[in-house]
Amino acid sequence: MIRVYARLLGVGAIPIPQVALPGIQELFFEHAKDIHYEKTPPAIRSIYEEVAAVISVMAPHNTRALAGVDPRKQQALAKRDKAVQDMVVERDRWALTLYPTQALAQESEMGLEEYEEFVFEAMALNEDDPVRYWRGKAGEQGRLIERLERAREVRIVGPGTDLTLSVEGRRFINGDGRRNMPCGEVFTGPVEDSANGEIYFGIPVAVAGREVMGVRLRFEGGRVVEASAEKGEEYLHSMLDADEGARYLGELGIGTNYGIRRATKNILFDEKLGGTVHLAVGRSYEKTGGKNDSSVHWDLICDLREGGELYADGQLVEKDGAFPDFDFAA
Repeated sequence: MIRVYARLLGVGAIPIPQVALPGIQELFFEHAKDIHYEKTPPAIRSIYEEVAAVISVMAPHNTRALAGVDPRKQQALAKRDKAVQDMVVERDRWALTLYPTQALAQESEMGLEEYEEFVFEAMALNEDDPVRYWRGKAGEQGRLIERLERAREVRIVGPGTDLTLSVEGRRFINGDGRRNMPCGEVFTGPVEDSANGEIYFGIPVAVAGREVMGVRLRFEGGRVVEASAEKGEEYLHSMLDADEGARYLGELGIGTNYGIRRATKNILFDEKLGGTVHLAVGRSYEKTGGKNDSSVHWDLICDLREGGELYADGQLVEKDGAFPDFDFAA
């Protein structure tokens, strides 16, 4: 973060650091009163109203620090700050990444040095020219977007999965390293009432201090009507019940980053994993044409690398995690 700060100064920007110290979140949820959940503090809101851009660098000291927090408190805080988050996304001048810490390495079942190398490869920082690499990926993902935007219906098929949804009239966004890092995805907001069928999300995720895995969702008319999980089911239901929009889809994403060699329970990385698709329950991104509104936006990841297929208007686009007509090999 120090180097980011120095770089911003060097290009003439005026950085305003906001540092979250270890233990701060836990203290908030332990001691905050009802008044603290009512509205974003005006001083904080004014910063986000005035800044030209937001750069977020995650560096957790403990990925399970919030495991004992009541999910209703976490949802209340998300609802409180939803307007600020919407403001950042709509302005479209933001970037999100993480710094490899011992906690993230441990969650990923790696040593720190191994995890650092994993992060560098996922971000293409080991390439001779990372900028050229991401420009090339942007071009190939652009070809995939052209194919998908001609389609009316997408079908996802795999173990425990047969789900159809409409993307008619929706815009796919090219995740080419300008926002999230690592990147390597294309995504859109499905038509809100179009999802029908069931899907199994076999890749576990650590979210809000908890591990959730083996999620199964069944959709009718776009809405989740049945939900279960092999682990973290109580949390799953609390998220789906957060508000009306939380049971509808806000995103369909397709991962194309084969530099991410394995899942690590970190959504920022795992949703980009080449050979997977992810669906987010909750809030849509307006720039995709999505209209779903919610305080929730939670990505769940479906692995297509063994026995999975993705179709666009009945034509095969992806099979067993590979794209026959596109070059996404690492």
